[in-house]
Amino acid sequence: MTDKSIRDVVVVGGGTAGWMAAAMLASRFPPERLHVTLIESAEIGTVGVGEATIPPILDFNRLLGIDEDELIHRTQGTYKLGIEFRDWGEIGTRYFHPFGRYGADIGGLAFHHHWLRLREGELADYSLPTAAAYAGRFARPAEDPRNLLSKMAYALHFDASLYAAFLAERAQAEGAVRIEGRIVAVERDGESGDVARVRLSDGRSLAGDLFLDCSGFRGLLIEEALGTGYEDWSHWLPMDRAIAVPSAPAGPPTPYTRSTAGEAGWRWRIPLQHRTGNGHVYCSRFLDDDAAEAQLLAGLDAPALAASRRLRFTTGRRRRAWNHNVVALGLAAGFIEPLESTSIHLVQQGVQTLMALFPGDAIVPAEVAEYNRLMQRDFEQVRDFVILHYKQTLRRDTAFWRMAAAMPVPDTLAQRMALFAANGRIMPEPGELFTDTSWAAVMLGQGLVPRGYDGQADGFPEATMREQLRRMGEMIRRGVERMPRHADVLQGPRRATG
Repeated sequence: MTDKSIRDVVVVGGGTAGWMAAAMLASRFPPERLHVTLIESAEIGTVGVGEATIPPILDFNRLLGIDEDELIHRTQGTYKLGIEFRDWGEIGTRYFHPFGRYGADIGGLAFHHHWLRLREGELADYSLPTAAAYAGRFARPAEDPRNLLSKMAYALHFDASLYAAFLAERAQAEGAVRIEGRIVAVERDGESGDVARVRLSDGRSLAGDLFLDCSGFRGLLIEEALGTGYEDWSHWLPMDRAIAVPSAPAGPPTPYTRSTAGEAGWRWRIPLQHRTGNGHVYCSRFLDDDAAEAQLLAGLDAPALAASRRLRFTTGRRRRAWNHNVVALGLAAGFIEPLESTSIHLVQQGVQTLMALFPGDAIVPAEVAEYNRLMQRDFEQVRDFVILHYKQTLRRDTAFWRMAAAMPVPDTLAQRMALFAANGRIMPEPGELFTDTSWAAVMLGQGLVPRGYDGQADGFPEATMREQLRRMGEMIRRGVERMPRHADVLQGPRRATG
């Protein structure tokens, strides 16, 4: 480990991960305290298809002092209230994973227990974000808990390349330096084993105290130089291919992402202002590339705007996200398919966790270990939630889905599913990314109906509770009617006030 103060940080690779890191570092440290240099090459493209986010991205943007209206305009963004899943539980079914919460907790008991007892309508009837999403409406949350809009939560869709460019502009205005160049060699310190410098194809050499590896799947520093190792999760998540293609807008953009399950994977649809992002994630053992592309193109709701891009990946994570003086972010740290729009979030977690443990006079082994522990926890939580979508399926129509339903799952997920199957209990740990709303939405949406519910719900008079649920549903319907149209909100605050 290095025994000197961290003064020079070198970010290897641009794209969303590199510029999120550079923007945060430059905003928190003045240039005289920390020199931030980012190396990227126009010769090396970025994946650039991560267009959907989850609500914590709003916190990241606020930390950077970003004006959301400007961001939406600059990135051709739209608002996102959740994800619609089609054909996941069974062919012909759909459900919605909303941001925000279902109904309201009553008597200290999670709302879904009262619903499981009464089965009054559908659980989605008590979700304001779900109703707003399907009505094409949007409003930002209210802080007053008495206001119905306090039940709202949202995220963003945006063009990932435009978001990276937006952050690059801000980072460089704060003092970060961008260098165009292609790295051809990595030199390590002979005594400590740390990365000492990187050499570029034009002969330049850049030294650093801390290196952030944002070089994508390749892992130029974390893997090729340090040999950190990779934990392969493809036995749980066997998808290993993706094809992406943009298409023309098909009417006003919807305020939600769509995921449609196919014969050996699923297709995404992400509406932006200027185009729609589409993709197909699949397992090549059950579907060949040409057939997967044909299915993707056949499912577009408007003409394609460019040629399809094919990607290969292995689901998993680097065994250590921080090794020596290298911290891996983004695809260099690991990859979990974008089913729940967590790719950018895991970059955000990596950046913010690094800021919380940023080294002072030296890189401290205990802080490195804590960073690795926290990032392992975050990756594994996302892993389990994504696996749930495949394991908890009622589909048996193809070999892929029969395999998914029969596969063993991590003990942590098996325990969650058993706990819910018994009495609908969800026990998220403090600080966990996915809430009881998220777990209930997917498990119920895909056919895992509990045998019972928390018996405390029986302590509330049935007639009174039915009336309370009826009023909740009516409040949601009226509240959605008063919301502005999503398309009007995208035109700016003046259009959204009508």
